[in-house]
Amino acid sequence: MLKLRSYPHFQEDNMSRFERQIILTGFGIEGQTKLRNSSILLIGAGGLGCPILLYLAAAGVGKIGVVDGDSVAVSNLNRQVLFGEKDLGKNKAEAAVRQFYEKYSGIKWEVYPEFIGVENAQELLSGYDLIIDGSDNFPTRYLVNDACVLLGKPLVFGAIYQHEGQVSVFNYGQNACNYRDVYPQMPAASEVPNCSETGVLGVLPGIIGNLMALEAIKVLSGYGKPLVNRMLFFNSLSSQTYEVEISPNPQSREAIPASLTSFELMDYELACEGVKQLTWDQAMSKMGMDIAFVDVREPGEMPPLECTGLMKIPLSVLGDQLLKLEDFEEILFFCQSGIRSQKAAQQLQNEYPEKRIYSIKGGINALKTN
Repeated sequence: MLKLRSYPHFQEDNMSRFERQIILTGFGIEGQTKLRNSSILLIGAGGLGCPILLYLAAAGVGKIGVVDGDSVAVSNLNRQVLFGEKDLGKNKAEAAVRQFYEKYSGIKWEVYPEFIGVENAQELLSGYDLIIDGSDNFPTRYLVNDACVLLGKPLVFGAIYQHEGQVSVFNYGQNACNYRDVYPQMPAASEVPNCSETGVLGVLPGIIGNLMALEAIKVLSGYGKPLVNRMLFFNSLSSQTYEVEISPNPQSREAIPASLTSFELMDYELACEGVKQLTWDQAMSKMGMDIAFVDVREPGEMPPLECTGLMKIPLSVLGDQLLKLEDFEEILFFCQSGIRSQKAAQQLQNEYPEKRIYSIKGGINALKTN
């Protein structure tokens, strides 16, 4: 059972806005009061996070925290429906929450304009009843899952890939599954491309995000049957749904750090066979040093980037030009979105494990929003 707090900033006369929920058989004042006295932390204010925020705020959740260190880019606007052109370049968590201050004054909002990591996860998650993972990468998903298991926090999970989405509730109740029970083997961070590589119809994250919001309401209010030990799949091309039962796997628990101290020593990017990632600010601080700064985009990709010492080696021919990088001890790769640069860095890391190799997080797209 969730231990709910009281958030007295909701006035009783504001309960009238939730009348249509309250008159539902089995929901009632009790369900609405549970929502009012509950709190959620959303990881990621992107395509999944935007509809989650819209509907949980409208439903009357008492406290909502939003974690995201990313900035709004023009390519986000087809699916991240809280943002407009005026938000380009702004932090997503801050821009998202700004939309709600006047509309839903009774909610206590907390904004964390940063990425979640092992160094801040415990502090971020501890103050919330329910965690919702709207992230778009495997290192973050495993990190959030493990933190929730160690802290005893229920987790609503959702993800999309091209035309398919999936939703489940993890770590809720006795003998409940967690993310590792479904995906015990960490994939390489570069194995599964993101939306900028494969594309997505904007409506799909809207559908999956709404399903995640529904699961959150069920967990917080005790209304309905949450997707515990079940995973729901939705295919947007066929409009078909199907459900798969999942079971706890004792062996998967062995991969979760044994304690919060061990958790804070984990490197989830490396654990996912990924590579160290740097922001553009971190990369620029290294300019002028004896490093290789490599653009792995194909010729003609825009916008061009020119700087002293820049090397242009497309990923498609990197294997044939490794000798150009042999004399460098430190190598930084970048591309358009950060996916190909991870592949390049992984390829070189396999050839030269002793070198310090990095991928620039978000690629040129991140540079354009800075």
